[in-house]
Amino acid sequence: MSDPLTNLIPRPSAAVPAEGGFRLDPATPLDAAPALAGVAAWLRGTLGPATGCHLPPGPGGIRLRVDDELAAEEYELVIGDTGIDLRGGSAAGVRHGAQTLRQLLPPATLRRSRLPGGPWRVPAGRIRDAPRFAWRGVMLDVARHFMPVADVLRLVDLIAFHKLNVLHLHLTDDQGWRLDVPGWPRLTSVGAWRPSTMLGARQHERYDGRPHGGHYSDDDLREIVAYAAERHITVVPEVDMPGHMQAAVAAYPELGNGWSGPVRTSWGISAHVLNPGPVALDFCRAVLDHLCDLFPGELIGIGGDECPPDEWRDNPVAQARIQEVGLAGPERLQSWFTARMAEHLARRGRRVFGWDEILAGGAPSGAVIAAWRGPGPAAHAARAGHSVVSCPDTAVYLDYRQSDDPAEPTPVGTRLTLADVHAFDPIPPGLTDAEAALVLGGQANLWTEHMESARRVDYQAFPRLCAFAEAVWGPAGRDFADFSARLPLHLERLDALGVNYRPVTGPRPWDSRPDAPGNPRTLNDRLSELTEMTADLSQAPA
Repeated sequence: MSDPLTNLIPRPSAAVPAEGGFRLDPATPLDAAPALAGVAAWLRGTLGPATGCHLPPGPGGIRLRVDDELAAEEYELVIGDTGIDLRGGSAAGVRHGAQTLRQLLPPATLRRSRLPGGPWRVPAGRIRDAPRFAWRGVMLDVARHFMPVADVLRLVDLIAFHKLNVLHLHLTDDQGWRLDVPGWPRLTSVGAWRPSTMLGARQHERYDGRPHGGHYSDDDLREIVAYAAERHITVVPEVDMPGHMQAAVAAYPELGNGWSGPVRTSWGISAHVLNPGPVALDFCRAVLDHLCDLFPGELIGIGGDECPPDEWRDNPVAQARIQEVGLAGPERLQSWFTARMAEHLARRGRRVFGWDEILAGGAPSGAVIAAWRGPGPAAHAARAGHSVVSCPDTAVYLDYRQSDDPAEPTPVGTRLTLADVHAFDPIPPGLTDAEAALVLGGQANLWTEHMESARRVDYQAFPRLCAFAEAVWGPAGRDFADFSARLPLHLERLDALGVNYRPVTGPRPWDSRPDAPGNPRTLNDRLSELTEMTADLSQAPA
């Protein structure tokens, strides 16, 4: 890639090179408008240690400004021999431009301490850039494998580096509960710990025999939210309900349907769900209230996926509720439950964010749908008038295997190559312009059944997350050959940032997990399965 102004990821929409460049040295000043004090402090902190250029306040040098004529996340970066002018439609736009500036410098400047080199040269020219989608998200599952706060913050920095702007935190599941809730202490003393963890895909029935767990304090979550907000990333929390609740029921059996037992150790879907009685409903409202207190964003995730109704068929509490509200059967209890939680969140000024299963029976007005069961539900949600985030497992589930190489660690799901992810388009075909406008953007999902550490998350996420970032930032028409030509330099950037990415050439010998075998699937098999799974949408309002 000969043009340094476009040798970036994601690729900017418009770049015009010029002769010369700007020399960054320890005397270079930084002139920032008062509204950009946070961006200026971050830029000094991120560039100074590696370059020796701590950017003292003063005129000239690098100039940061907000320009109301630009869209909020749009920026323009102009680099000349005598200085750098960066303006954005908001602080978020200016920060995106500053991330571009970081990529224009040599990869060594991304390290945490200074290496030999400098002064540093920034190539001259003009870049004007803006995202295609407002929602450019990453979901991190911290329920299956707990991730310490420091590792979450590191991932936030990597997300921001790629101009992504939503972190969806999957905080609870059958295998672990990861947050305090006032008045419910056993959620973390019991529900946050499982006695053993499955090694590999569930078909193999292998376990490690070691307890696993952990949870975030309120201050931990406040720190994550604040750290992300400084980087213009919104954190959307999710507590899955009424299914995927075995950890909560293990802590408080009265929330369930007569079952008692431990936090789930195997992967897959638990049959042990919440009952629809007053105690369980009050519990869910308490959880949602606490999420509203900790997370300032408009959306609160309630999951709503994979909730088998089997236990409700014989539970007197569930049967009484069905009779009380006049439901046709236990299969209708989930949509009734979802509506009650949406009402409660609305009283707090919030909206429901849920998986596409909540479309069955009619999703609540104002709900945002995370469409995951293949490409169909995104179109269905948009045609039903709902805002939608596209995250189909057939395109952006980064826990799925990256190749057919048997050395891939715990290969599960369908094959999703770098090219497959780069080709992803959040807007499904066949929508009208009005329906397409309801697609907020896309999200890549990191389910961590087989990612026990930040190192494993790195391997599964990168460089596919780089391709995803380009898919949700740039235009619909993309050139994978062009992306591939830009990737080698970007991998040097990831090296400097300490990312354990998967090499393009394939897994290294030490990446394999022979102790944790997988369960590869073909795309045709998965599409057939998804056709059956989404049959519930045929009865959903559209």
